[in-house]
Amino acid sequence: MLMSTIQAGIVGLGRLGKRYASDLRWRVRGVSLVAACSLQAEELAWARSELGIAHTYLNYEALLNHQGLDAVFIVSSTSQHVPQLIAALRAGLHVFCEKPLGITLADCLQAEAVAARHPTQLAVVGFVRRFDPAYAYAKQQIAAGLIGRPFMLRSQTVDVDAVAGFQMEFVKSSGGIFHDMNVHDIDLARWFLQSEIQTVFAAGGAFKHPAFGEAGDADNVVATCVMENGHIAQFWASRTAAHGHDTQTEIIGTEGVLCVGRNAAAQRVEILDRYGVRQECVQTFYERFEQAFLLQTQDFIDCLLQGRRPALQLRDATRATQAAIALSASLFEGKGVVQTQPLNELEG
Repeated sequence: MLMSTIQAGIVGLGRLGKRYASDLRWRVRGVSLVAACSLQAEELAWARSELGIAHTYLNYEALLNHQGLDAVFIVSSTSQHVPQLIAALRAGLHVFCEKPLGITLADCLQAEAVAARHPTQLAVVGFVRRFDPAYAYAKQQIAAGLIGRPFMLRSQTVDVDAVAGFQMEFVKSSGGIFHDMNVHDIDLARWFLQSEIQTVFAAGGAFKHPAFGEAGDADNVVATCVMENGHIAQFWASRTAAHGHDTQTEIIGTEGVLCVGRNAAAQRVEILDRYGVRQECVQTFYERFEQAFLLQTQDFIDCLLQGRRPALQLRDATRATQAAIALSASLFEGKGVVQTQPLNELEG
């Protein structure tokens, strides 16, 4: 039976969780944000004072038991995504989960198995770039044959150095730079090149912030991937940009090239002063993808209201995690070229 309004709850009210909560409260149609959960009392106080949410919980199970809840948005730390998603499904709720789904393949496959036992409930992991109007337009143009047959993708996720300290706090629980950052580029490669990543090679290091290396991570990495159909994907992730957040993607085809986001300018104004000619750049991923986050959330709610299946499936998230694991093994374990294992062998 279709619903007229979705009663939603959210777990996780950190930097991104606050953005989701604000969108759900004020900007997304067809949903009412009725409950919030966080381990931090000050975050719950923010939800009550800024969003007017009366029902706040320090305990996730209490959130799931909130009377009349239809769906839960999981914007907690990565290590909690799979257990919280599974608990929500078992509680009879629909689930939207921030990326990545999990750090291990075992966790991702367990989430898929539980979701398969609850076929009437939606379980979606957010890959926000698919909802960005520029990326969506590029996808449409490829489908129309504008650049012929796409065979190569170059994509980067570059953060401003100012947030490196914040990222360092979560290295041990986030799975590292490939899970935390390049997972978006991995999903774009699968989406645009229509194939799975088969073989990878990665290199990098902690070139500016040694603390990342001490924690078993890096602040800059590059990778080359060969897809099952022979197409090629190249990735760069950086936590040390001086100019701002700089997400770019090139899709190369037999008849042309599409470039998405090549100019990181915050607006179309050039500044001419004693420093020369320059443009101000966006500083955060949310500033760049604010509209995409809103469209992504609205699409999930619309799926529930319209009885429509989402385009993104949990298997998409599992594939992204699989590639991130292979890239991490290539870089951090010194394995050089790594070939991914067929998922059906792991499921067996």
